[in-house]
Amino acid sequence: MSTAISIRMPDELVRELDSVAKTTERSRSFHIQKALEIYLGEQADLQIALDRLHDTSDPVISINEMRDELDV
Repeated sequence: MSTAISIRMPDELVRELDSVAKTTERSRSFHIQKALEIYLGEQADLQIALDRLHDTSDPVISINEMRDELDV
C-alpha cells in the first residue's frame, strides 16, 4: 500500500531532482522515496549512537585497547 503526500521544495532543489530523474530515467517519487529511506536510516543510526554515548554502563576503551583487541 502507498499513500500520496505533497511537499513544498525550493525551485532549485526541484530542478536538481528533475535532472537526476531524467538522467536515471526514474521518477521524482522514486528518488524522493530513496532519499527519505536513507535519511531515516541515518537518523536511526544517529539515535543509537547518541543513546550509547549517554549510556554510562557502556564501557569506553582507548584506541590502544581497541588496537590490541583487534590485533592491528
